[in-house]
Amino acid sequence: MSKLVFVAFIILAGLNSGFSQKYFTKTGHIAFYSETKLEKFDAHNKSSGIVYDSQTGKLEAAALIKGFQFERALMQEHFNENYMESSKYPKATFKGMIDNYKTVDLTKNGKYNVKISGDLTMHGVTQKVATDGQIVVNNGKIEATSAFNVALADYKITIPALVKDQISKTVKITITSNLELLKQ
Repeated sequence: MSKLVFVAFIILAGLNSGFSQKYFTKTGHIAFYSETKLEKFDAHNKSSGIVYDSQTGKLEAAALIKGFQFERALMQEHFNENYMESSKYPKATFKGMIDNYKTVDLTKNGKYNVKISGDLTMHGVTQKVATDGQIVVNNGKIEATSAFNVALADYKITIPALVKDQISKTVKITITSNLELLKQ
């Protein structure tokens, strides 16, 4: 199913191609992290699809919720069944753009600080997000990173009263991806 979602994502991203220079990955790394005195919550998904159009600044990402892996199987089960309800809400998406994309030259080595804004949809709820990121170009290889915090309540993710002190009310989301030119 994850390959089907990725193929559909790439096809949709390519529909408005024109003369765009699109970069993509199907191995984007997204991490969720939070920590309280009682519990550390750390999940990783290394199969997220990301497409970036360098001519327009458009940026889209998609990740299957069940693709997040935990150190402990019980925590992963609770994440999918109780909090994220991954059977009901199977994926998270981001649709937005790099606001200052014109300052990034993907043909020249360097570090480029970027501003990212758009809509994050998770757990069936869409919220506006804005954050900083960085694009590093090194001999034709492109690495993009970003991190931001989300409040679980903003996405209607409820924590049972029994464990409310064990789970932070906010989660840090970190994204790292190595992008390749999408040959059309």
